[in-house]
Amino acid sequence: MQERFSNQSHSTGWVIQSWASFVISVFAMGIGIANLPADNWIKGYLGIGLAFSVGSSINIAKTTRDIHESKKLTSKVEEARVEKLLTDHNSLG
Repeated sequence: MQERFSNQSHSTGWVIQSWASFVISVFAMGIGIANLPADNWIKGYLGIGLAFSVGSSINIAKTTRDIHESKKLTSKVEEARVEKLLTDHNSLG
């Protein structure tokens, strides 16, 4: 049975760009909320909304990744079962 390992690694540039865009966007939104000409309770509400948006974005990205990885694992298990079944019932051997 052949084992296939797909270890996809992200480049350093991609990781830096991803973190930089995240930090800049949250920082810019925070500055925008802080300088908004509104009462503090409105700013607080928008800040909490920003925090929940960031948190839920992280959660949905993790959940999507976990679902994708579990499908890959299930596919590998099914492929191994089929390969074992074929080798067990090989009429040529």
